[in-house]
Amino acid sequence: MPFYEHVFLARQDLTTAQVETLTEGFTKVLVEGKGQVAGSEYWGLRTLAYRIAKNRKAHYVMLNIDAPASAVAEMERQVGLNEDIIRSMTIRVDALSAEPSAMTRRGGDREGGREGRGDREGRGDRDGGAPRGDRGERPRREPRA
Repeated sequence: MPFYEHVFLARQDLTTAQVETLTEGFTKVLVEGKGQVAGSEYWGLRTLAYRIAKNRKAHYVMLNIDAPASAVAEMERQVGLNEDIIRSMTIRVDALSAEPSAMTRRGGDREGGREGRGDREGRGDRDGGAPRGDRGERPRREPRA
């Protein structure tokens, strides 16, 4: 059977328990279609880049799916009918990843909040850590008379 990754965004006013219920419902649709959900990840309530249907935040959930195309199509139909889902996307992948997604790993791998910025570590301010008032490179400007 083909492999899929499906991500959906649920409205911000839902509780985490309601989002888990939605996930279980979509899993049930896939199991009834002779498929299975290899794993699901709840990414949390996150701020959106732009408003979607008057929502500034959304609950993000990703499902790793091993199911026939007909089961995935039925699940997508159910997602489209659900008023609590504001966006969704399904992509076909060659293989399902056994390790956690980048969104889940993100919180634990970061040191000091700066991942991949080794050249800036320990510098502090943008001007190399010098106090704001002590900038020797510019001459003082004389007041106008």
